[in-house]
Amino acid sequence: MRAKALWTVAPGVAEIREHDLPVPGPEQALVVTRASGISRGTERLVFTGRVPRSQWPAMRAPLQHGDFPFPLSYGYAAVGEVKAGPAHLLHRRVFCLHPHHDAFVAPAAMCIPIPDAVPDRRAVLAANMETAVNVLWDARPLVGERTLVVGAGVVGLLVAFLLARIPGVDLAVCDLDESRRAIVEAFGARFCAPGEAPADRDLVVHASASAEGLRLALAQCGFEGRIIEASWFGDRACELPLGEAFHAKRLSLVSTQVGAVAPAMRGRRTHGERLALALALLDDARLDMLLGPDLPFAELPARIGSVLLPKPGEPQPLCPVVNFASA
Repeated sequence: MRAKALWTVAPGVAEIREHDLPVPGPEQALVVTRASGISRGTERLVFTGRVPRSQWPAMRAPLQHGDFPFPLSYGYAAVGEVKAGPAHLLHRRVFCLHPHHDAFVAPAAMCIPIPDAVPDRRAVLAANMETAVNVLWDARPLVGERTLVVGAGVVGLLVAFLLARIPGVDLAVCDLDESRRAIVEAFGARFCAPGEAPADRDLVVHASASAEGLRLALAQCGFEGRIIEASWFGDRACELPLGEAFHAKRLSLVSTQVGAVAPAMRGRRTHGERLALALALLDDARLDMLLGPDLPFAELPARIGSVLLPKPGEPQPLCPVVNFASA
């Protein structure tokens, strides 16, 4: 069986390549892809060659083909049907941390069954939801805390979606893009522009991937509050005002990253169990507001640049979805 795969071959240049698939071994599954999600923040850095050399090992996707900087096939949000493999997976829909290929062979342990209530298109959010789950495990939010999420991208919105479920939480979500207001309010939080962000927050999650956003997070955090840094800046330096109120307010700035299970749950949950939890949490139709535009796989080389790097004034998509129906 042959498969088609999206490869980035130079900064801003992608193409579809074909390759032979291996025969699945006893602990492997052959998956025919139905949909995949584009994680715009990370995939934009990969597409433009902005992953620092020092981070090549850490940023390698679990089932990445090729090597940094180029050529490589990168991605981690594939939804498909198992056509061959262990009996407990055969003919089931699964999510796998795999690049944008129309078919692939993967370790069966990495193919996590999708709940029946979660449609293919929404299931592509599983990797981002897994990140949001890990953020909350690192943040350890408390009932009744005053909280702020800075950055209403996919991860920031999913973090808000989870925080809004905690009783008594006073939750605001801050972003420059007014069009995100409807999603924030649908999740049960209130939207604010940067100049309206509430102060004296017990917990701030920063997910804007901008120095300005992180400075705002520091400024709006209250005494002995926690700032959870969920962004990744690639090779960009970030200047912070750590000589101002940072020490006087005894603030904590904590990095969170999905590659390792957060310490609060490490040893209690495996990566697979965390991903299964993320898939179960996608059983909510409000999350469909994060999806789109939908891109046919065959058109991906020509169109991925426009969704990763839209021109000024053009809409900023949240989670573009790749459709493999006619691949």
